[in-house]
Amino acid sequence: MKRYLMALALLATACAPQVTQAPPARPELQVEAFYPVATGLEWVYLPEGEPLSNPPYRVRVEGPAFFQGKEVIRFRSLGRGENRLYYREVGGFGVRLLGFEDPSARVVFAPAIPEYPPEGLLAPGYRWGGESQVQVTLLTPQGEKPLVSGRLAYAFEVLETKEVRVPAGTFRVFRIQQRYRDEKGETLYEVWFAPRVGEVRTREGRLLVDRNFR
Repeated sequence: MKRYLMALALLATACAPQVTQAPPARPELQVEAFYPVATGLEWVYLPEGEPLSNPPYRVRVEGPAFFQGKEVIRFRSLGRGENRLYYREVGGFGVRLLGFEDPSARVVFAPAIPEYPPEGLLAPGYRWGGESQVQVTLLTPQGEKPLVSGRLAYAFEVLETKEVRVPAGTFRVFRIQQRYRDEKGETLYEVWFAPRVGEVRTREGRLLVDRNFR
């Protein structure tokens, strides 16, 4: 009987729910930089007008990397089959885009395109622009193959500052018009940028719905 009772006790212990420690909650990152680029930052977007239940796009900062022989900061954009890397320089001069690549192609801008000006110059009415040589290279299992090159002219203008409400909250943004021209014609985009937050509306028309920092 004693052995039987001991066996029941052992069985009860084995079947008892095991107490496990909950994983620690990931703290939100803190951002102080005017143009946020700390490794680990992530933004979540949805195309304007889409329900929040739809699959989102995510942009994250992966950290320092090398691109075309320069030390840069690498960003990754993911979602709905998209997997694209962007390479940027960020400093007192603002933000410069050196190029981007996906699994099938690489695009290089020389010189880099200044996406944003120095912090002190970002104000309604400010304009900047220039020209860049664009080189597109195919990336194949057999190696790299130059595809096409050409000139790209660009002109940016800060239209105004305004308060906007998006799924991620309410932000005071700079509305920036981006104008690109190549041999095929001209294309217009509009970006909303909030200091210490980032792009609240991307040039693809995606609105910010969440982020992992404050």
